[in-house]
Amino acid sequence: MTQPGPHPSNPPLHTRRAALKGLAAMATIQILPSHIALGGPKAPSNQLTKGVIGCGNISRTHIRMPGKLLALCDVDSNHLKKRTAEAAKLGAGDVQGYSDFRDLIARDDIDIVHIATPPHWHALQAIAAAKAGKDIWCEKPMSRTIGEGLAMVKAVEDQKAIFRLNTWFRYKSRYYGLSRPASEAWKVVHHQLLGDGPYTFNLGTAFVGNWKLKGWSGRTDLTEQPIPKELDYNFWLGPAPLKPYHPHRVHNSFRGYWDYDGGGLGDMGQHYLDPCQFVLGKDNESPIHIEVDTQKQHHDAVLPWRRIEMTYADGTKIILDAENKPKEPIISGPKGNIFRHFRSDVPGLDQKLKELPGPPPMMTDFHQAVRERKPFALNEHNGFRSCTLINLGKIALRLGKPLHFDSKRLEFINDAEANKLINQPMRGPWKLS
Repeated sequence: MTQPGPHPSNPPLHTRRAALKGLAAMATIQILPSHIALGGPKAPSNQLTKGVIGCGNISRTHIRMPGKLLALCDVDSNHLKKRTAEAAKLGAGDVQGYSDFRDLIARDDIDIVHIATPPHWHALQAIAAAKAGKDIWCEKPMSRTIGEGLAMVKAVEDQKAIFRLNTWFRYKSRYYGLSRPASEAWKVVHHQLLGDGPYTFNLGTAFVGNWKLKGWSGRTDLTEQPIPKELDYNFWLGPAPLKPYHPHRVHNSFRGYWDYDGGGLGDMGQHYLDPCQFVLGKDNESPIHIEVDTQKQHHDAVLPWRRIEMTYADGTKIILDAENKPKEPIISGPKGNIFRHFRSDVPGLDQKLKELPGPPPMMTDFHQAVRERKPFALNEHNGFRSCTLINLGKIALRLGKPLHFDSKRLEFINDAEANKLINQPMRGPWKLS
């Protein structure tokens, strides 16, 4: 199979925002997307535009999100045709289709790039979008590895892009088995209503309902199959190792393979773990000790596991329990517990919560964040930390042993085997830059 060749969009792109940045250097004006700067708050040209990379099932959500849809991209021509037709029924007019994401990103009239591809592509596409002056709406999990996540953070910071992840439980909606917003649990921890810590947060099936371990398991018996003519399988693999085609590797079942994601942990982890990190006040650090209870994992296919326990420097614990222990509390502290549906053994907890302030305000409208150039509630920084929880769990599962992690240096302590999985090699010509 041939590799994707050099592409004209690989060098730095001269976009509208890049041009504005040049003007700003001379005139010290505020940087805004050009159509905003020229249009005004109610002008038709004020509408932000978007392009969506990836036309699988999750893209159905992205094409319905705010913004004028200008372009779609997928390496499967059938997926591209299907989603383009769906967009047309929704009222999107002249939507251009692409097979190469770099062509979409190179367009000067797109403000926001939505990344709805498998996680092994997230870093490369987010970095390319940031360097092209785009803002980024990225699917979860943020990155497939810790190293790729760090590269994403750097690119977004360097280019001053606005970045968000497509999960929302830290700032709205009921937080699964607690049956209340995460902000209520934040108040419990922040105001020490269960004591001054350390706290334990149990993300068991009594809370999350399902880690999707069986549904997102890989197969260990794959045999090579003919590549469908509509799929550019080599481009679908991209930076991942070249392996024989089988339909179970791609599209609706790719999560079951370590090369592309991390099973149910990769799929649901940031939904479950990001609000937990927020509640516990751990947006700026990572656990230092990780233990797992799992069957021996396959080198290629993700298999079900039983338990992951992560401990922070202050003794705070996050437990991922896949064995269905509904009697365990969801949040535990030295002076009390919170159970499913926010039941508690702390007298008068609800009344106390009514009298206490909640978390600081967050920017929860992504388009407003883009216009005002302000960080979104779930951005590259806190998103990197909550995705690191996922990636720490994945590494411990793959190696089947306890790990010790340096939260500041972001590397494992005296463990070369684990550190190799922080920065995993990419298949050429793809590379982080």
